[in-house]
Amino acid sequence: MAKLYFHYSTMNAGKSTVLLQAAHNYVERGMTPYLLTAQFDGRAGEGRIASRIGIGEEAETYAPGEDLFAKLKQRFETGPCACVFVDEAQFLEADQVWQLARAVDDLHVPVMCFGLRVDFRGQLFPGSATLLALADEMREVRTICHCGKKATMVVRMDSGGHALKDGAQVQIGGNETYVSLCRRHWRAAVGDAG
Repeated sequence: MAKLYFHYSTMNAGKSTVLLQAAHNYVERGMTPYLLTAQFDGRAGEGRIASRIGIGEEAETYAPGEDLFAKLKQRFETGPCACVFVDEAQFLEADQVWQLARAVDDLHVPVMCFGLRVDFRGQLFPGSATLLALADEMREVRTICHCGKKATMVVRMDSGGHALKDGAQVQIGGNETYVSLCRRHWRAAVGDAG
């Protein structure tokens, strides 16, 4: 039975590594996965999903406003597809998450989405909020704060190493920009003494 999955975490938890391993498992068993990633996130190169540990795979891209149900239906017309993997799922629009849910229901294909739950301000991304509402199964990919507790938040740093409290929700970056923290240390970093 096909399901919509949401694997979520904060930065640097290994979400892309888990996605690539799961996709590899399908290939190893003679099945064909379909990999998608956000068009505007070119950190690994356009149309590529890569992990910090050095593994990567080519992927199709999705753009804002693109009809993902139509994209998947067109892909399935070219041959079998055992599972759809979506990286950077926080960048999905709410309508696109509904389109993925429709693909699960009507095309009978499992869709596994991997992405951030919250931004550097502690706010849900629209794609993540809709996935939290619609996913059949949700799984947290865990990482740790510098104190050893589970990291659930992320802070955006400026070039001087200071935590930012304001700015655009989306700013592409990696370890040079973002640090994963537990809620207590995130609050301390952004100056929320309570």
